[in-house]
Amino acid sequence: MSKYEPLWKYIVDNQKQEYKLDYDEIKRILGFDIDHSFLTYKKELLDYGYEVEKISLKEKYVLISKK
Repeated sequence: MSKYEPLWKYIVDNQKQEYKLDYDEIKRILGFDIDHSFLTYKKELLDYGYEVEKISLKEKYVLISKK
């Protein structure tokens, strides 16, 4: 199981077309801050029918949308 599985489950369970999650929201869901490994793990989200559209380091959010 991936360390990001709780985030993927949250996204799939809520079934929105698009998510704009700030880093604090992600930390609440996961219990830890996202780190550089997120760039590798984000590919797992494709298996759930979603993809990471944008990661904003400046504004501190991740944009995720349904494929």
